[in-house]
Amino acid sequence: MEGLIQHYGLFVVMLMILAGALPSGFSRTTQRFQFNVEWKNVTRLCSTKPLLTVNGEYPGPTIAVHEGDHVEIKVTNHIADNTTIHWHGIRQLRTGWADGPAYITQCPIRGGKSYTYKFTVQYQRGTLWWHAHYAWQRASVYGAFIIHPRMPFPFSAPIQDEFPIIFGEWWNGDVDEVENEMVKYGGGPNISDAYTINGLPGPFYPCSNKDTFIKTVEHGKTYLLRIINAALNDELFFAVANHTLTVVEIDAVYTKPFTATAIMVAPGQTTNVLLTANQVPDSSGTFLMAAWPYLTSVFPFDNSTTAGFLRYKNTVTENIKHPQKMPSTFEPNKYNLPKMEDTKFVTKFSDKLRSLASPQYPCTVPKTIDKRVVTVVSLNLQDCPANKTCKGYEDKRFFASMNNQSFVRPSLSILESHYNKLRNNEYSTDFPEKPLKPFDYTGVDPVSENMNTQFGTKILEVPFGTNLEIVLQGTSFLNVENHPIHVHGHNFFIVGRGFGNFNVAKDPAKYNLIDPPERNTVAVPTGGWAAIRFKADNPGVWFIHCHLEEHTSWGLASGLIVQNGPRASQCVLPPPKDLPSC
Repeated sequence: MEGLIQHYGLFVVMLMILAGALPSGFSRTTQRFQFNVEWKNVTRLCSTKPLLTVNGEYPGPTIAVHEGDHVEIKVTNHIADNTTIHWHGIRQLRTGWADGPAYITQCPIRGGKSYTYKFTVQYQRGTLWWHAHYAWQRASVYGAFIIHPRMPFPFSAPIQDEFPIIFGEWWNGDVDEVENEMVKYGGGPNISDAYTINGLPGPFYPCSNKDTFIKTVEHGKTYLLRIINAALNDELFFAVANHTLTVVEIDAVYTKPFTATAIMVAPGQTTNVLLTANQVPDSSGTFLMAAWPYLTSVFPFDNSTTAGFLRYKNTVTENIKHPQKMPSTFEPNKYNLPKMEDTKFVTKFSDKLRSLASPQYPCTVPKTIDKRVVTVVSLNLQDCPANKTCKGYEDKRFFASMNNQSFVRPSLSILESHYNKLRNNEYSTDFPEKPLKPFDYTGVDPVSENMNTQFGTKILEVPFGTNLEIVLQGTSFLNVENHPIHVHGHNFFIVGRGFGNFNVAKDPAKYNLIDPPERNTVAVPTGGWAAIRFKADNPGVWFIHCHLEEHTSWGLASGLIVQNGPRASQCVLPPPKDLPSC
């Protein structure tokens, strides 16, 4: 996972020569990569199993490019099942064919076939990531996507080194079976057996002392940690014992720097922090870094802790391969971790996130809007069909929805149908723009109401250039919960958040329209709401969904069609010749 920066020293020299600016005639570089989706036997937690990987690596290879590069990634599927890859957070300007979600922008890559994703990284720099976007394959098929900037960082701290911290989840069993069981019987999925840091569980799990991430640091030096939450179903707290973290970027967007003892990262989100190795270690020469869940649900969850170590250089333990075995009990406050249920900490942390809003990195939040969509983000409980076995609450089936519409993927990708103007019944553009029957969303009894949902492929369609506001309203159906909602194809600004029910007459007056945080994934507060704004200026079809994989499987998703604009440069590019067919 180290040594990930390709030609970075040369690039810095180029920046110095160019005095901070690229000439208009600067030629972009094409970066090419080969991804082989394949099985590999991997051993964790005392057992070995076939694991789906890219190039036999777990996590997968890091994509490291520079801002402005063209990128071509040939994905060859060496397994029998279908697959796709999503480049999470890449805006894909006019290149929705390369976005990756199955049946939204492409048909899957069949076994034995290849597809080359081609796109240009424009107006973005920082830490993103990539992952499979078919079924639950992203449980092990994921990796970092690093975009090195063409301008110096907007903070002055000299960085000695940088490295990714990628959180994941590990199941001892077959993840496909976990998903299939959940879909077949409508119950909750079996929880994971461990969390991981860069694919390694760490010393709090069985047989895992040797499977521990360790990073050697020098006293007095500052390091950039690129933190990614690739876990399937859990928001996570992260902290490093005795050290302070300085947050400088979220979802590949610079922020006003601030210090924190810990951070919360929802699935799909990334956070860059600076860490200065300014502490004096004990006889072990190490400090623990750890992650464990932020708990907002009454559903079963993986109640465990993944851990690694910062090892200080020039200590007596520097050459010891693995630190001593950790104690069986874990004291979170000793390692800067908040309590699992600490929503107060999450709220304060989120309130500190602000865009730079500087002349070089302006905040382009729409001050006015053309359309406001209010969508209720909900779990649902469906009556069990006759002569079927259901394993959800009260022998019913769990589903999830947006405005009581539980999303069903079509048999042909929506982008293909839209681009080719196919008049079929695969999807419709009548997604309800407000709740059909308003109610006390966060005050309703969790289990006594009728929670049946409707099924279909209803999505929203807007003209190119629409200033769009989407209010994501949580509910207390089954339980209040934090929902990380990801929007493909666009960054957005989180202009408002709150607990309880959104009040259209009062809450917009409190919006931050000066320096709101810019992201691609928003953690909707548990028992509350979040309002996001963006200009819909990227033509195509874009998936909107919860990044808790179980919720997406239950239907907590929709889509957005942005129509072509009047100019050729505002239209979706033609589909590539090797686009997979259904």
